[in-house]
Amino acid sequence: MKRTRAVSVLWTLALLVVATVALVGITTFMMRIHRSDGWVASEPSASPSAPPAVLPGGGRTVPRTAPPSSSTDANADDTRATAPEARPLTTATAVATLRARALTLPVQGIEPGALVPSFSEARGSRVHEALDIMAPTGTPVVAVDDGRVARLFRSDAGGLTVYQFDPSQRVAYYYAHLLDYAAGLAEGQAVMRGQVIGYVGSTGNARPDAPHLHFAIFVLGPERRWWDGTPIDPYAVLK
Repeated sequence: MKRTRAVSVLWTLALLVVATVALVGITTFMMRIHRSDGWVASEPSASPSAPPAVLPGGGRTVPRTAPPSSSTDANADDTRATAPEARPLTTATAVATLRARALTLPVQGIEPGALVPSFSEARGSRVHEALDIMAPTGTPVVAVDDGRVARLFRSDAGGLTVYQFDPSQRVAYYYAHLLDYAAGLAEGQAVMRGQVIGYVGSTGNARPDAPHLHFAIFVLGPERRWWDGTPIDPYAVLK
């Protein structure tokens, strides 16, 4: 009885060994077939993809892109990202920044030596915060800098006016008391330094016998509102 049980156990172990060997053989055979057919498991990339990059200004994220190869144009446009916005100017740096641009005087035929500072002078109950440039009625008024026309506006005090933004949209130039606008001038229009935008007059609260250009410069806030900003002295910029 014991011998019969021992033989049975041995046969069972033998069958398990044979089954294991057969299973290993079948698995090896199948792997060889798959490899011969060109099937391979995908391998990890040699360099993992970089994490998303946050656009300047807190915009949405975009994938980083690899540097262009020597066969591609390194200056090609990438429409997925936008250029970072220029930092707002401060009044402490605005004068130096604008002086470095050597702005054009806004009234044709007027030399820097003819300018008279009046930024801090009283005008009734307020401070002037601008520069008055005296000139005959009809004298051309020109853009002091490149930029665009932000607003054409008529007011009781300023009369016919132009608000111009500089190229960075951090500074606004204000031209007031105009007799008229240059033909074709329109809001949103790009203007170039020295381009005629209007003509000296005495509209608004200017004295009819003292035509002049009321010229102001102010640093825009982050909202870039054409009517709002921190004034700086134009005389300090143009002299």
